[in-house]
This record gives sequence, structure tokens and C-alpha cells, in this order.
Amino acid sequence: MKVSALGEFGLVERIGKLIDKSRDTSESWQKLILGVGDDTAAWQGDDSIQLAKVDALVEGIHFRHGMMSWEDLGWKALAINLSDIAAMGGIPKYALVSLAVPPDIEVDDVLALYKGMLKLAQRFGLAIIGGDTDSAPRISVTVTVLGSMGKSKDLLTRNTAKPGDLIAVTGYLGSAATGYEIIHGKTKNGKNHTAAKKAFLRPEPRLTEGQLLLKYGIKTAIDVSDGLLSDLRHICKASRVSARLEAVKIPIAPEVAAAFGKKALLTALSGGEDYELLFTGKAEAIEKAARKAACSITVIGEIIAGKDGVISVVDEAGKPLKLSEKGWEHFVSK
Repeated sequence: MKVSALGEFGLVERIGKLIDKSRDTSESWQKLILGVGDDTAAWQGDDSIQLAKVDALVEGIHFRHGMMSWEDLGWKALAINLSDIAAMGGIPKYALVSLAVPPDIEVDDVLALYKGMLKLAQRFGLAIIGGDTDSAPRISVTVTVLGSMGKSKDLLTRNTAKPGDLIAVTGYLGSAATGYEIIHGKTKNGKNHTAAKKAFLRPEPRLTEGQLLLKYGIKTAIDVSDGLLSDLRHICKASRVSARLEAVKIPIAPEVAAAFGKKALLTALSGGEDYELLFTGKAEAIEKAARKAACSITVIGEIIAGKDGVISVVDEAGKPLKLSEKGWEHFVSK
């Protein structure tokens, strides 16, 4: 079977099962809390829960050379990892960077990439402490972030959603996908292109909001990287539940509506790379977090009992909508 037939998520599941078979009674396995299958790995350290996440940006897959600045590339490479730490309610501490570039790349460009990372790192007290550099036919930036849960003994996970929980999301959806379309010349419609481009090039990891969710009793969260529908499906499958979303409540940014019109809802549901936090919990907990959060928090639906991973999107009358896209997945042709 080819990887393209199995798909990204199927491949990850196979890898996870293989790794699970290697479990033994060693201290490392005994202290592991979360392995393959959540936003980060987590294990019990001497004083607190420790977190680790690694992600990559590869030229030709995630970006095209010349379509974004080197500083933007550095910022985003770090931001996507910090977003996963945020989805656990964690605190980032250190980062390692593995950089592969063609030999003819200018030194100033590489330094600009690091300047972009450092601007974001300094905002959250994160230290970049090392990594690796290699020669390669195209650019690849891989970042590993190490963090902790501070004094908290809990963390946000994907497998704790329960029927009756409300579904909520931070910020707005669809802006990054709109920015991608604008940058790549696929649309010139709409207004406020600057906001859409920034959403794609320099996403804001919701670290403070993740910690707020944990503080007020939220147990379940994920960051929106592959698209709202795809990432909500991860929660539903891990928690063995279904979900019902109300289309009218999906927070769509004005620039998305202006650019896509009637297709704005589909863009918000499946566009991906928004790096907002998608979470579930009781109404009271969500309301408390919303009052303290610096960004908007919107309730968009409810977790319901049903077949694992099934999601319905309904209109104002409660009638299910037919949707043709599910979100981003590597290895599967679009």
C-alpha cells in the first residue's frame, strides 16, 4: 500500500500502533502521559509535566520560495509549534532548530529567518538553544519546542470531550486560507488584504488563552491547523463522540466574507492554518474564559452522542448542510 492511499492520519495511526508495541517497563515508558496522537508528547518530569513538539515547514509543500520573507518564514516555523503547546495549556521553554538550505542561499537570508523566530520567542520568554544545519536541494525548517505545564497537574487533551459539552473557538476562522489565496494570486477579491496576509504569514499562537482554558476547567482542546472540520474530527474520534455545528455561529472574519462570498463558510470550516484553539467544555467554564481572554471566544456547537468522528453542520432551521471538503491532509491529492 502506498502512503498516498493511506493518508497522513492513517499513517500516523499505523506508526502509533507500532510504537505502542515497543512499550516496556523502563522508566521512560512508565512516566509517559501522552505519546503519538495528540498535539504534543507529555511525560511526568521530576517537578512538573514536560511537553515536546516538533513540526516542519518544507519548501514546495508549505510555502514557495519568494512568496514570503525570511523573517515571516522564521516566525511561522516557530509559531506553529507554539500553537501546539498552547493547545495543551502549556508554557514553552526552549526550542531547537534544524535548518536545511541550498548552498547558494545568502547568509543574510538565514540570519533574517532567525530574527523572525527570535521576535516571537522573546514575546513568550522562549530560548532558542541549538539545533542542526544541513545542505539540501530545497529549504526545510524543522523546529522542536520543549515546554511544561508549570504548576498545573492537568493538561488539555483531545480525548476528554463528552456529550453535552459546548464547542467553542478562539478568534476568527478562514483568514489564513484567504491570505494564502491572495499571496499566491488565486484571488484579488475583497478588502483588508493586509489582515489576511498577516494571518497566513504570522499566525498568533494562543498561549495565554490555552492557559486560561485550563485554569477555568476546560479539559479538551486542539489547535486549528488542518481546518475546523478536520481538527474537530480528531477530537471526536479520540473522545468517541459526534458533533453538531451551527453554521450561523461560525466566526468568519470580514476579509474572508469579502473575498469568498457564499464560499466563506466552507473556507472557515476547512481552510486550515488559522492556529486558533478549538475546545469543548461546560458553558460556565467557557464564559469565564471568554471574559478574561484578550481575543474573542465563540460557542459554535455541541458535542453529542453518536458514531465516532461524525460531524454535522446545520443551518438556522436545524437542517444539515452538504459540505464537500474536510480539511488539509498530507499525502492525499487535492
